[in-house]
Amino acid sequence: MRLDKFLTSSGCCSRTEAKRAVRAGAVLVNGAVPKSSDVAIDPEADRIVFQGKHIVYRKYVYIMLNKPEGYVSATEDGRDKTVLDLLPSEAIRPGLFPCGRLDKNTLGLMLITDDGDLAHKLLAPKSHVSKTYRFRSKFPMSRADAVRFEGGVTLEDGYVTLPAKIELDDDCLGGYITLTEGKYHQIKRMLEALDNKITYLERITFGNLVLDNSLERGEWRYLTEEEIAGLRADRK
Repeated sequence: MRLDKFLTSSGCCSRTEAKRAVRAGAVLVNGAVPKSSDVAIDPEADRIVFQGKHIVYRKYVYIMLNKPEGYVSATEDGRDKTVLDLLPSEAIRPGLFPCGRLDKNTLGLMLITDDGDLAHKLLAPKSHVSKTYRFRSKFPMSRADAVRFEGGVTLEDGYVTLPAKIELDDDCLGGYITLTEGKYHQIKRMLEALDNKITYLERITFGNLVLDNSLERGEWRYLTEEEIAGLRADRK
């Protein structure tokens, strides 16, 4: 692996910043300053230090994205831009994909990774990983609506949803919804079963992972070690 690719995939810096750091002597490979940022390294055997910090090689990448409207949750699409189009080229690596789906016009927390085993276990129905959404509805929701919603509602195809949690704002036109399953357009369809309609939907949690409020729409960052550990705990 090239040194600059290793540094960018580890979340240290961009490729341009890696070149600058090498020229400034801020990068060490096994205690020596490399001649250039594109030298070949063994990420598992070589010791890489960036600006005084030992960088540990990660087999997998975990990215938090604040998804904006208009992007589809896919690796590629013939008509629309995908969530991967929001990442710079240096962050892209083979096998990267969105973990789960958000509708094209749904906003918020998206996990992007190349760890297929973790993604499979997080998304497996038996895992019951919770997901919380901020929502707004076209019509006010009554207390009776909330009770029906929390008990599980029958969708148009006859499927009965699992019990969910809903917290209403004072105006009853929005609030927070927490699900432990992820059927196609589930929240939209659940409100339609109550003769209502979603007008705004934003995911703010996925298991132990919480959307970073410092990320603007379309911005991203690598997960911290603590966040990764939390996701792994969710899959058990």
